[in-house]
Amino acid sequence: MDSVLAQIGEIGLVPVVAIDDADDAPALGQALLAGGLPCAEITFRTAVAADAIRLLTAECPEMLVGAGTVLTVAQAETAVAAGARFIVTPGFDAVVVDWCLAQNVPVTPGVMTPTEINMALNKGLNLLKFFPAEAAGGVKALQAIGGPYRGVKFMPTGGITAVNLPDYLRLPMVHACGGSWMVASSLINGGQFAQITRLTAEAVTIVRQIRSG
Repeated sequence: MDSVLAQIGEIGLVPVVAIDDADDAPALGQALLAGGLPCAEITFRTAVAADAIRLLTAECPEMLVGAGTVLTVAQAETAVAAGARFIVTPGFDAVVVDWCLAQNVPVTPGVMTPTEINMALNKGLNLLKFFPAEAAGGVKALQAIGGPYRGVKFMPTGGITAVNLPDYLRLPMVHACGGSWMVASSLINGGQFAQITRLTAEAVTIVRQIRSG
């Protein structure tokens, strides 16, 4: 497995960030680092995503920063140029996947069905985003869908909280989880970085407890 994707697995949790003001990115990065989470997925759900990635990678070089909600090759190009080290997509888009593979950029496309998993396998991918996790049936659905695919690991995202995080992490096919509760836009916009650090530290503790148990 690619070293970046392996690192995500070691971390176990990826904060999924929708940021409205790029200038908040450095403070967000420091808050995540203080909470013990050296990783962030900046989503292209807002217009400032690329600027936020650029600032975050410059001010917090020790962080593993990627881009999420990437829908087009143009967005992927923009994200990588800004410093993103991995790409996450909400669905399986062969064009975006092919571009990432050609550029040696780690990509984790979203899947929800066995058909999409097969499409990803045909591209040589074995780490996939299960999205939207809770809406698609949660832990039981992932167990059922992922069961036949012994060599595939998943990053469930969508509806993950501190409450259900342990249930997902206990699944052997789960590589890491994606979550936004500790980096909610309301917290970032309100400058509540101490709260982000507190929630992040709690989440990191959960990951460590499950992984060590």
